[in-house]
Amino acid sequence: MKQLKLTGFVIFFFFLTESLTLPTQPQDVDDVRITQKFIDDNIGYITIIAFAQYIQEASFEEVEMLVKAMTEYRDKCLADRTLPECSKLANEVLLENICAMEGLPQKYNFSHCCHKVDFERRLCFFHNKKADIGLLPPLPTLDPEEKCQTYKNNRESFLNNYVYEVSRRNPFVFAPTLLTVAARFEEMTKTCCEEQEKANCFQTKAEPFIYYLKALSSYQKNACRALMKFGRQILQSINIAILSQKFPKIGFKQLTSLLEDVSSKYDGCCEGDVVQCIRGRSKVMSHICSKQDSISSKIKDCCEKKIPERGECIIYSNKDDRPNDLSLREAKFIESDNVCEKRDADQANFMAEFLYEYSRRHPELSTPELLRIAKVYKDLLKECCNMENPPECYRHAENRFNETTEKSLKIVQRECEHFQNLGKDDLKYHYLINLTKLAPQLSTEELTFLGKEMVMALTTCCTLSEEFACVDNLVDLVLGELCGINENRNINPAVDHCCKTNFAFRRSCFESLEADKTYVPPSTSQGLFTFHADLCQAHNEELQRKKDRFLVNLVKLKPELAGEELWSLLADFTNVVEKCCKAQEPEACFKEESPKLAAKSQAA
Repeated sequence: MKQLKLTGFVIFFFFLTESLTLPTQPQDVDDVRITQKFIDDNIGYITIIAFAQYIQEASFEEVEMLVKAMTEYRDKCLADRTLPECSKLANEVLLENICAMEGLPQKYNFSHCCHKVDFERRLCFFHNKKADIGLLPPLPTLDPEEKCQTYKNNRESFLNNYVYEVSRRNPFVFAPTLLTVAARFEEMTKTCCEEQEKANCFQTKAEPFIYYLKALSSYQKNACRALMKFGRQILQSINIAILSQKFPKIGFKQLTSLLEDVSSKYDGCCEGDVVQCIRGRSKVMSHICSKQDSISSKIKDCCEKKIPERGECIIYSNKDDRPNDLSLREAKFIESDNVCEKRDADQANFMAEFLYEYSRRHPELSTPELLRIAKVYKDLLKECCNMENPPECYRHAENRFNETTEKSLKIVQRECEHFQNLGKDDLKYHYLINLTKLAPQLSTEELTFLGKEMVMALTTCCTLSEEFACVDNLVDLVLGELCGINENRNINPAVDHCCKTNFAFRRSCFESLEADKTYVPPSTSQGLFTFHADLCQAHNEELQRKKDRFLVNLVKLKPELAGEELWSLLADFTNVVEKCCKAQEPEACFKEESPKLAAKSQAA
């Protein structure tokens, strides 16, 4: 698996996706016109994404009704843009149409949102999104031959249905990302339907863009969570850190100008306003390419490409070379006598410039670590600038920075030691036990997902030379998934404190947590120790999922058990399955062995 390029994530975040009918003119054509044409051509897909993300329970037939209404609206406005209704924002029209669908607001319990207007309505629909998709039926799976025949018979309906199913299962992913996935899905379908080994082709080619979707989903949710729970300043800091590392020769004034474009699009993307999100991304990409000489020497060829290719090109371009005249440290933030005066003149701008200068000098550090350093520096100045001799105090700032990084490094080293010492499955069980003890209130599906994500982070990063940044970045995204994006997400007091108190230091906060003392386990085993012969029909992957679920539910039932006891019971479960599946009468065997395992858990 390729290393996840976290330094490219913000650029991932920006670019105007290579989508299904995106025009392929070179970049010097009017971007606004190109973007509007893209929106007009893709109104069906855009409508499906918005509706399926806002109202995840809605049926495909109901989504198609809205697509028809929005297509009629588009045709009417293309014919005469002076009509009064054509002056409205696209997302406003979309939400009006959703609210106007007979009986739908009552059926899916969002009528309270329809009684609101403007920003309050948009926010209400946003908070109506559900991260836990357990409420949805299993994702439909078609036999490869059937899939190819369906695509051949009705391409439009086939792709619409795919976009619908993926969108409602990824309610916080930005629309352009979903359109990219849909475009790749169609390319894969075309290719694989020509192959003899269709099933193998679909499986091999699907993995990269499923990984792409998961990675982008985690990052986008994390960024929107930062914006909505901590405010624009934290999101601005994240962008400063990543862009300064990616483009170390960009000047601070140029970076500030670019950040204005970046920041202006976040409201639309994070709220789910797909049209504003697409326009915002297009504007940012145009900004980068129009100023490429002062931003990066690595993107010239990318910016000469047609729009469908240039975004991917910039994402995967290498970090720009460090400028020759860039000193190892910026003395003016530590050695100058008037640091406090400069800070007091404009604290926000002063701290932004410090983060920019530190980030471009430290490409080896993670984004969360750069935010930690910035927080340490801010707190240090708060302390020093109230002293009699501030310069003598803040001249030791580098020591504080190094101490902070050493603490973070030790956490990463400890995690990579787990990776080295435990096999992949045991590593997963280690995190499933720890995460369930910390947050037993989360659903079994969420906890098994988080455990797998932790394993993927360590498997991806712990053998790389840039181990620290990679692990710290990816584990921070896993913690972001745990914390959730909606404001009404409450898990337990200790976890909520770590999620809401300090964005930069939530990693170290979680490190200090112990098992949740407020949790009250279920009074009965709820069928946990009732096994049937269907376990013997489960394929390896499905059996592994059942083992993961058994372990998580065991911890929920018996949170007081030590790790060794839980591992022992999991081994017993595995042995029971192996024994009974080899027996002549598996069902009878399970009936006999299940109570023994239940009794052992009670005695533990």
